[in-house]
Amino acid sequence: MTSLRTTRTPRARIRGLGVATAAAGLLVSLLAAGPAAATPDPGDTTAQGTATSEQAAEARSAIQSGEIPGVDEIVHSANIKHLVNIPKDALKGTNSDLAFQGNYAFAGNYDGFRIFDISNPRDPKTVAQVLCPGSQNDISVSGNLVFLSTDSSRSDNSCASVSQPATEKSSWEGMKIFDISDITNPKYVAAVETACGSHTHTLVPKDDDVYVYVSSYSPRVEFPDCQPPHDGISVIKVPRDEPEKSAIVNFPVLFPGEGPDGGGNPGAPTNPGVSKTTGCHDITVLPGKDLAAGACMGDGILFDIEDPEHPRVIDQIQDNVNFAFWHSATFNQKANKVVFTDELGGGSGATCNEAVGPNRGADGIYDIVGKGKNRKLVFRSYFKIPRHQANTENCVAHNGSLIPVKGKDLMVQAWYQGGVSVWDFTDSAKPKEIAYFERGPLSTSQISTGGSWSAYYYNGYIYSNDIAKGFDVLKLDDPRTDPAKRIRMDALNVQTQPNYFEDFAGLDD
Repeated sequence: MTSLRTTRTPRARIRGLGVATAAAGLLVSLLAAGPAAATPDPGDTTAQGTATSEQAAEARSAIQSGEIPGVDEIVHSANIKHLVNIPKDALKGTNSDLAFQGNYAFAGNYDGFRIFDISNPRDPKTVAQVLCPGSQNDISVSGNLVFLSTDSSRSDNSCASVSQPATEKSSWEGMKIFDISDITNPKYVAAVETACGSHTHTLVPKDDDVYVYVSSYSPRVEFPDCQPPHDGISVIKVPRDEPEKSAIVNFPVLFPGEGPDGGGNPGAPTNPGVSKTTGCHDITVLPGKDLAAGACMGDGILFDIEDPEHPRVIDQIQDNVNFAFWHSATFNQKANKVVFTDELGGGSGATCNEAVGPNRGADGIYDIVGKGKNRKLVFRSYFKIPRHQANTENCVAHNGSLIPVKGKDLMVQAWYQGGVSVWDFTDSAKPKEIAYFERGPLSTSQISTGGSWSAYYYNGYIYSNDIAKGFDVLKLDDPRTDPAKRIRMDALNVQTQPNYFEDFAGLDD
């Protein structure tokens, strides 16, 4: 492997940086050696095991009665078509997030990432597969740079690393950066270690630089690089032309307070069934509005990012009745609403059933009221898919994006084995589903994690990264969503929300 320059910063330990490449010979040789198994952290976990006889019987009965589709059977509403599925190839791990730029889709996987040419959405072509294990490999793209999150303790920051206990000081977790000037041959150019790793990340473009907000959590006193209190986020500054100089520039405290855990939600026993806040899971920014929303385990926050190195919290909320784990956030186009998701069960639980009900493992819709520093998040309603799933199916609210239609608040969203849902929250108090796509359970006898991790709308199509089944392309045809087909985006990182009607040419004329 060719050595590249390394960078040392006061807050980042960089070591042994090599080149990750999709060149066939190197990729095959690395895979022959066996990719290291990635260990997921809480919040996006995997489940394996044999279903109880009662669970198996209930699943078979539901299939026989027609309540749910059969194993691997595809069902969908009349206004959605399933165009194509691209199964996993060289990367066998868990499929994760998606990002887009031009005619390319970038698909994260716990073993690395894959790049698809989607110039013909009905026939995507693989142009590169990069082996670089490290859950969960949350992915973003900006210009010639791809950003990849590593949130499992590794032996070093190279793409040949192996799992290593977080109790070891030499272990590494954080951000990796690749150069895609040659889209067929990505090159690993920089890495920055961050406290408690990088579960997810969010890009905040600013002139010639890109700021990266790194979300991570779950500190423990025995983890030398993940010490409590961990009540903020890491902010990395990346010079576009010199990414090897990337470095942490701040660790803003978002939850100030007394005691070892800061001022976030204390969790149990004070709030039974609710996650203690020890960091953020995911952040979505609206750069055009200098606004961000954070889903932070036991808390939801709204904050100002006019100075991206020093974000300032405007409002902080909790839902200690129905929310277990604040997972992600989505603004509407007018920036007067936020949809927060609750990942009850950590992504491996069967929560889309009658026993759990409609308000848990759901979306919470909040209006933003007031102005400036006096803005507040006000709860309006919950939304959950109306279709029950088997108790062998992991199902809960997960990653989604807006469908840009003026005057409407429409969203497509992944629900793991609950499939892909399109829903309308124009009336904050009365959200409703308008389209869906799903597969039947992976099994009626085994409990295994699968389904859509991310489902996003990009240039007229819905793209879904299915944990087990691969990359899906869907076509939505509906008078309520058809105006969005006139929006042609240059790129989309969903956690960096654009102003669809100002940022892109040829919009809704």
